[in-house]
Amino acid sequence: MPGTEAIDPRYAEIDNWPTIDAVTAMIEGQREAIEALNSQADAIAAACAAAAQRLLSSQGRLIYVGAGTSGRVAVQDGVELTPTFGWPEERLLYLLAGGLPALIESAEGAEDDVADAERQIAEHAVNAADVVVAVAASGRTPFTLRAIEVARARGALTIAIANNASTPILEAALHPILLGTGSEIISGSTRMKAGTAQKAAVNIISTTIMLKLGKVYQGQMVDMIVSNAKLQRRAAGIVQMLTSCSEEEAMAALKRGENSISKAVLIAKGNTPEGAAKLLGDNGGILGKAIAALGEK
Repeated sequence: MPGTEAIDPRYAEIDNWPTIDAVTAMIEGQREAIEALNSQADAIAAACAAAAQRLLSSQGRLIYVGAGTSGRVAVQDGVELTPTFGWPEERLLYLLAGGLPALIESAEGAEDDVADAERQIAEHAVNAADVVVAVAASGRTPFTLRAIEVARARGALTIAIANNASTPILEAALHPILLGTGSEIISGSTRMKAGTAQKAAVNIISTTIMLKLGKVYQGQMVDMIVSNAKLQRRAAGIVQMLTSCSEEEAMAALKRGENSISKAVLIAKGNTPEGAAKLLGDNGGILGKAIAALGEK
């Protein structure tokens, strides 16, 4: 498999192709990017299981590390975890080359700053309770490599995603994940195939971790943050589906449960708000375990 910086002679004249041919080629490239995940299913599953165990047994953080496009892909994944799964914001951390301003401004030179990687790891006291997910298309980005090396030395569980084989970042991580997307249609533009594969991988990793942490029950986002009218309706629908109550009863349960779907489900099943809170507290906040404690399936 050629590396991400390799030139593919098939596309040397793409700038002169008919528009439909260029678009078709890029669509095919995106399909190939997703297929690159197939060979990594076992590695991804092992990383997710280990990460969930680490986070379940501590108050550790899920930490995303990257530079440039890869860093932005990582942050895009992380910011969705609080509204979607109720993952606490204080248990999320983003370590980016160039800092958070690099999300909207190019900071390409920052990717070589290994001292900044060491500083950020130390400043945020990364430790053995944490899970670090590092993303780098090349697999050699100095900032990202140093961050994962130092994080692992401090005891953090480390997961690395790269698009080139036999690279330092994959060798440095406890759980390496190789997404062999090969050369880009536009030579070196890793925001294309490599970025697509990275986005799919971090989505799958974070979602699987949340599954293993009990943030999903019967396929539903039971810890979703209810922050607007649309989500209020969705939350009521989830309560209805899980309890067979009416829409009015679901809305009333949500109100009594302070918009917590998990509490509302238990309330709709006949528990008081205080009883629902205690059930969840006694079962690690996991609705499935709380329902099992009631003797239900």
